[in-house]
Amino acid sequence: MRNVYDVLVGPLLTEKGTIMKEKDNKILFKVARDANKIEIKKAVEEVFKVKVDRVTTMNCKGKKKRMGKYEGKRSDWKKAIVALKEGEKLDFIEGV
Repeated sequence: MRNVYDVLVGPLLTEKGTIMKEKDNKILFKVARDANKIEIKKAVEEVFKVKVDRVTTMNCKGKKKRMGKYEGKRSDWKKAIVALKEGEKLDFIEGV
């Protein structure tokens, strides 16, 4: 089994993610590309001490970028939407 900190890369702090957190009690995370839903659920429960209801994942393609005549590509990455169970709360931003 992998280390939980290898599965969770970091939180995604976006406007859409903030709305989802307030409205539906869902949190966005950037996760390892080869992580599956079971590993993500166990990692979030272990690190943040909350109960997870459901995990949804999506693979995001990296954008193509240009600098003059040179063209490059950003890395592909994976996003996880973690739905917390009713009554659970996760505020890792408000403590800062």
